[in-house]
Amino acid sequence: MTNSTLDDKTIVRDYFNATGFDRWQRIYGDGEVNKVQANIRTGHQKTIDNVLEWFSEDENISEITVCDAGCGVGSLSIPLAKMGAKVYASDISDKMAGEADVRAKAALADELSADKMPEFEAKDLEAIEGNYHTVVCLDVLIHYPQEKADAMIKHLSSLASDRIMISFAPKTCFYATLKKVGDFFPGPSKATRAYLHRESDVVKALEENGWAIKRRALNKAPFYFSRLLEATRADS
Repeated sequence: MTNSTLDDKTIVRDYFNATGFDRWQRIYGDGEVNKVQANIRTGHQKTIDNVLEWFSEDENISEITVCDAGCGVGSLSIPLAKMGAKVYASDISDKMAGEADVRAKAALADELSADKMPEFEAKDLEAIEGNYHTVVCLDVLIHYPQEKADAMIKHLSSLASDRIMISFAPKTCFYATLKKVGDFFPGPSKATRAYLHRESDVVKALEENGWAIKRRALNKAPFYFSRLLEATRADS
């Protein structure tokens, strides 16, 4: 069965439970990778650091509950828990969520009590439940077209009481050209579709769900470009 006959969610789940897991757990680690993967690692870490910097400005971090939606191997969840936040994290891939749990226990077991450890679960975005102060979704929308992204933003908005942080690959003439020539998302092992999103479309989806953009950032490295938005309740 080809990609054209499968829905995006199935493609993403299958990919990140197979070749995608091997590829991306290396990128999100500290081992040896090729030049392109090293650039993606650097760019993604810039986004993580940006989010952590924004969280560091919260005076009541120990009272904040966070949903890390699409957590990968825990690159954000682990340092957030170390900062004192109560973190629930999920990923569509069983292998990713499992790897995140392993990494968290290795990094935090000597520092945090069991009730302070981040919780990891294999679950796709639409199935996440609960209520959290802040919902974070980093570099996930690239796997879904805008109409699916709109639905995901709506669902994630229903989980957040105070704030949402979301990043995506921005759709501009320049980045679209890079994508077309294969430089933006290189590598023969990448088997998921890659979608760029207009910032105006993402902002519109957030505003329609009661959010107002508080600040923006653009994190980039060769082969990695990610627009990061932080939004708070429009009536707050």
